[in-house]
Amino acid sequence: MSVLRHDWKRAEVEALFSLSFNDLLFKAQTVHRQHFDPNQVQVSTLCSIKTGACPEDCAYCPQSARYDTGLEREKLMAVEKVVAEARAAKASGATRFCMGAAWRSPKDRDMGYVVDMVKQVKSLGMETCMTLGMLDTSQANALAEAGLDYYNHNLDTSPEYYGDIITTRTYQDRLDTLANVRDAGMKVCCGGIVGMGEEQGDRVGLLMQLANLSQHPESVPINMLVRVQGTPLENEADLDPFEFIRTIAVARILMPESYVRLSAGREEMNDQMQALAFLAGANSIFYGEKLLTTPNPEANKDMQLFKRLGIKPEQRASAQDELDASATSGGVEHFSPEAKTETQFYDAAV
Repeated sequence: MSVLRHDWKRAEVEALFSLSFNDLLFKAQTVHRQHFDPNQVQVSTLCSIKTGACPEDCAYCPQSARYDTGLEREKLMAVEKVVAEARAAKASGATRFCMGAAWRSPKDRDMGYVVDMVKQVKSLGMETCMTLGMLDTSQANALAEAGLDYYNHNLDTSPEYYGDIITTRTYQDRLDTLANVRDAGMKVCCGGIVGMGEEQGDRVGLLMQLANLSQHPESVPINMLVRVQGTPLENEADLDPFEFIRTIAVARILMPESYVRLSAGREEMNDQMQALAFLAGANSIFYGEKLLTTPNPEANKDMQLFKRLGIKPEQRASAQDELDASATSGGVEHFSPEAKTETQFYDAAV
């Protein structure tokens, strides 16, 4: 069983990136099988609960008010509509419902609405996740008390390259939000974006930052840049697909017990590239027609690919399953096929 580490050195991570492709994937798949069923993928759905007009200047983002991308601005979605979206996502097989708002940070007047969203979506039996920008201590505590399972706040890239992408908030701002989320008792969803013109050394730096946190993020989304006309990165060159797969594999090795998620950019990946990503240790996807404001492969296409690969969507373990697993493993969750192999949805869908 691979050991969880939080003291990775740059030379060690660089050495992983430098392995031959076959050796790297073999190592990553070996680690993956020690902690997860290699033929199950966790499925999440992402809903934009407030779109556009964000004051930040993230160079990749069509929701920034600073760029003319043709995106229609929308106010905060009504709670009832969010719950309806969650019901539809659950019916389509998603086990986690993620809600994202284009804010620098939520305002006090908005907190009551988002807390109500969490409570009502959670009552459907789904895991809940939100991404609302920066959180202070009181906001994090309010979301935790409402029952929010995960909070997403990405580091985006390495500390060294960060200033080339964002100037309106600091790297430390992001780390502070992650600390507030942890202190409130929520799980962390934190990753980054590749293909923004960074060097491999920046991908090394990003993964080191994530892996050397005092506790690894439970979910690590690896986004591939979606170039949107009107943003500063609209003409950025394509990232080598093999370099993307290498990034997935290294993330799996550095963070063995984390879910590594294929997020934005999946529409640009063919089936073969996605299959390699799963082999490299990716075991979570966002599922549905859109990821916030950018397209995503249609749900049925995902299920068709799963069937061809012999992959099944992971079903959420019951609370009792999780207690039993914790009791038998001394509080450390390891792969248990029996706890995560309900496949009624998959069989009905395909």
